[in-house]
Amino acid sequence: MKITSFEDIIAWQKAQDLAFGLYCVFSKIRDYSFRDQILRAVVSISNNISEGFERNTDTICQNFYT
Repeated sequence: MKITSFEDIIAWQKAQDLAFGLYCVFSKIRDYSFRDQILRAVVSISNNISEGFERNTDTICQNFYT
């Protein structure tokens, strides 16, 4: 199976699932700064995967995955 878009990457799909789960769990947390930091970090995972996929070379792409 050839990956044609970042949505085909299983790690991206799992990152989206994780983000959704954490948004549900953290919706009731009153410590807003902690909650925001965790939610921004979890969204950053899928953002880095998608941004790395759009790069032209493998070496630049790896910078987004590590």
